[in-house]
Amino acid sequence: MTKKTIRIGTRDSELALWQAHTVQKQLNDLGYTTEIVAVKSQGDIILDKPLYELGITGIFTKTLDIAMINGQVDIAVHSMKDVPTALPNGIVQGAVLERANVLDILVHKGNLDFLQTEATIATGSLRRQAQWWNKFPNHTVVDLRGNVNTRMQKLNDNDWNGAVFAAAGLERINLKPENYINLDWMIPAPAQGAMVVVAMADDEFTLDALSQLNHIETEICTYIERQFLKTLEGGCTAPIGAIAKYNEQEDTIDFKGVLLSIDGKEKLEINKVVDLSEWKKLGFNSAQEILKKGGAELMMKIKKTLKK
Repeated sequence: MTKKTIRIGTRDSELALWQAHTVQKQLNDLGYTTEIVAVKSQGDIILDKPLYELGITGIFTKTLDIAMINGQVDIAVHSMKDVPTALPNGIVQGAVLERANVLDILVHKGNLDFLQTEATIATGSLRRQAQWWNKFPNHTVVDLRGNVNTRMQKLNDNDWNGAVFAAAGLERINLKPENYINLDWMIPAPAQGAMVVVAMADDEFTLDALSQLNHIETEICTYIERQFLKTLEGGCTAPIGAIAKYNEQEDTIDFKGVLLSIDGKEKLEINKVVDLSEWKKLGFNSAQEILKKGGAELMMKIKKTLKK
């Protein structure tokens, strides 16, 4: 097997670079030679039809997937919650790193009185929006886009009462402010807090290297959550939350899943505790239960609304 320099593809946001450097350090510590390659944004690349036919759907991952398919980089590091449940042909999951904080947090401006009255909350996530409206139906929710630095700046520049962020992203780049509260009632995005490294399926050298970074407990829990998402056919857009946790003392998996209408008025939830040996079908079976309880009709409504 030829020894080679593993080229790590990344976008140029602060969080993306943090993730790439984290993987680089872990590979270097194992004795591998690595190089960080910043890949131009999607707008700089002309996408031809055959690449679209590869099944690349993730807006955050497309550019790096194409760079890998074209042989410019060997691996790409992603926030796992941004990665479509079906990877493009030829690309495989090489490692899931140990999970960080899974929670969503509300970053506010020092006064939480608005939780009892009217408020304007910012988020670009349908899942967060729907769960917020389910709990606070009289609040206004506004759209918030951009990388974490941009979103934090927009919160400061506007008269919103607060904005919802993934705790892990802010913690990784030391942006978590003093004024925040943990939203422990909000079910996170499938695979929130986890990082995944993907590579080409035929690249044995790189896959062997990545296998040494894999954290099995995180891999299992994120598999369950993403299977739940995939079975509901949510992609990255429908208001779907899922969290699986391994209970070491009992050797069980605790799972919570939720599907909401976009306005938050309808909510279908599932809570399960199963023996660890049953993990492979847990996400699928949980999603099937939700679909039978009215989830199939709700998913059709969501898809119609999103097409408008």
